[in-house]
Amino acid sequence: MAGKQDYEAYVDALCLELKQRATEKPLKTVYFGGGTPSLLSYGQIERIINTLRDYYDLSLLQEATIEANPENLSKNYIDSLFNINFFNRISIGVQSFDDKDLRAINRIHSSRQAFEAIENAAARFDNISVDLIMGLPGQSQKGWCENLAAISRFGDKVKHLSCYELTVEDGSILKRQIEMGRVTLIDSDVIASMYDTLQDWCGNNGFEQYEVSNYCRPGFHSRHNCRYWDGTPYLGCGAAAHSFDGDHRRWNIADVNAYISGVMQGKLPYEEEILTRQDHLNEYIMTSLRTVAGMAKDKIPSDYADVIGEKMIPFVKTGLIVDCSDAYKPTKEGLLHADGIAASLFVD
Repeated sequence: MAGKQDYEAYVDALCLELKQRATEKPLKTVYFGGGTPSLLSYGQIERIINTLRDYYDLSLLQEATIEANPENLSKNYIDSLFNINFFNRISIGVQSFDDKDLRAINRIHSSRQAFEAIENAAARFDNISVDLIMGLPGQSQKGWCENLAAISRFGDKVKHLSCYELTVEDGSILKRQIEMGRVTLIDSDVIASMYDTLQDWCGNNGFEQYEVSNYCRPGFHSRHNCRYWDGTPYLGCGAAAHSFDGDHRRWNIADVNAYISGVMQGKLPYEEEILTRQDHLNEYIMTSLRTVAGMAKDKIPSDYADVIGEKMIPFVKTGLIVDCSDAYKPTKEGLLHADGIAASLFVD
C-alpha cells in the first residue's frame, strides 16, 4: 500500500473484521504485528484499539504489544502510543546496530535511529523488546559481539531479545542479490558460533533463554508468543493473519487489496484446514522442542509414547536431549538443532 488513503482503507477493513469476528472470551494478550503497524498514524491505531474496547472483553488483558521499526519511533510517536493507554510492550525491529549490516538487508533506518528509538521507547514504556539478526551478509563474529554489546549501553531498559538467524525470502531484493553473486551468505559453522556467543552473552547479562530465538530478563517473556507455542487458541485479524480455535487453523488472504475488498463486501477471503490427531501432536513436537521447557510427557498420547521414546534415544545419547522424569528437554546444543530433531520425531 502506497499512500495514506490506502492505510485508511485497510484500517476500515480491519476494524470491520474485528467487529464481525468478535468473541465473548476475554483477551489475555494483544499483538499488533506481522507487518509494520508503526506506519499507521496515531489516529488510525486509536481507531483499532477503540474497536477492541467496544467489541471485546479486555478485563483480563495482561500484555499488549506493538511492533515498530526504529525510523518510526520518534519521541512524539512514542508519546502518542503511551497516551492511548493500551500498549505495555514495544518490540523494535533493530536487526543490527551496524550501518553496513543494515544496508546489506536494505533496511532504511540507521544505527543512530535504532539507538534513539530504544531510548525514546524506554522513556515511556518498561517492557522493551529488541529484534536482532545473526548471520547477515558480511557480518563477522566481532560484529555480532558488538551488536550484543550495544544492548549493554541501555542498562536494564531492554527486557527482551529476539535473535534470529537470517532467512532469505523468495522474491526479495536480497534473494536476487544472492542469485546474481553480489552477496554471499555466511557459513553455517560461523552462525553456530554466533549462536554460542549469544547464549553465553545472555547468560552473563541477566537474560534467560526460554525459546530457541528468545531471551528475557526474569518475568519479561512474551506472553503472547508463548500462547502460540503451547497450543492456546488465538484470533488473528488482518491481511495474512492466522487464527486457531483448537481444531481448525485458518489464514486470511495475504493480498491487501483483495483483503480490503472482501471484508467490505462481507466475503472475507480465507483458507482453512482441520487438524488431525497426528497434526496436533506433530505441531506440539515442533513447538515444544524449541523451548527450554521441552516436550511434556503427559501431553504425548499414550499410544505414541513408546514410539517417540524410541526415536528420542539417539538424541539423548548424543547429548541433544535430556530425558527427564516429566519431559524431554533440549540441551543448549539441542536447541540449535531443534527443528531437525522435531522433524525426525513426526508421526504419520
